[in-house]
Amino acid sequence: MTDIATPLPRHKTVPLDAGASAFILLMCLFWGLNQVAIKFSLPDIPAFVQATVRSFGGLLIVLAWARLRAIPFTWRDGTLVPGLVAGVLFGLEFVLIYRGLDFTAASRATLFIYTAPFFVALGARWLLPGDRLRLPHWLGLGLCFAGVASAIGVPQPSVDARMLIGDVMMIGAGALWAATTLVIKTTRLVSARPEKTLAYQLLVSVPMLALGSFAFGEHVPGAPGPVALAWLIYQVLVVGFTFPMWFGFIQRYSATRVSAFTFLTPLFGVAAGCLLLNEPFSPAFGVAVVLVIAGLVLVNRRA
Repeated sequence: MTDIATPLPRHKTVPLDAGASAFILLMCLFWGLNQVAIKFSLPDIPAFVQATVRSFGGLLIVLAWARLRAIPFTWRDGTLVPGLVAGVLFGLEFVLIYRGLDFTAASRATLFIYTAPFFVALGARWLLPGDRLRLPHWLGLGLCFAGVASAIGVPQPSVDARMLIGDVMMIGAGALWAATTLVIKTTRLVSARPEKTLAYQLLVSVPMLALGSFAFGEHVPGAPGPVALAWLIYQVLVVGFTFPMWFGFIQRYSATRVSAFTFLTPLFGVAAGCLLLNEPFSPAFGVAVVLVIAGLVLVNRRA
């Protein structure tokens, strides 16, 4: 597999190979388990507190890794402004996600967040001339989305106005995720080290999430238990180690094709919920897996 830390000229990509696909698959597995981690931690640690600690802990890991590898974090390479923009988008995305969960069901939230690949594909049509999708690729995205909907069981009955507000917030979060991807792909960040790209986002998101925790009156009632702490540490490690890899893949490979793999994340989340939280398993999940895999095959077909 090509070294993802090697900078590429702007708008240039290399074909998504089997090695890269395997690493992205592994990241989606970790992210799917992350939803379970949040649920296990919630009884002891409120949502925005979790998000703040996760971003701050991830930032410390990234900075320590950069120091160990002697990665320079200069501001004179033209990445400061796009880095701050990406950081604001990143922070707002998680504000919408955590706040939106107060309005809509977790299953619906998961579905609507993963509209992000569609927004990436739409943006690529105008911003990334070499990354445009053809009809089979769009059909593949549609199959992936249908698979996620099948796994989660959407549509759901008794959807009221409050739930629709939450749904809109989650679609907004998906759009912000896509916007972050496009900012990275179309600015000087595309040639920056992935660690630096993530550091910008974590540095900006920490105060935003902390402010959200304060604004919504969150507090930790007492010392968190070992289970909650263990899963919170898991979240920190996931952010610290998988996100730099993710941004490296976004920089080097087709943004639309890499983003399509995120449809696997909610499937891993559903499977983890069945195995670890004793949530019910439905036959629709098997159908969902087939649809998502078929969709990914179409999305990654060569034009």
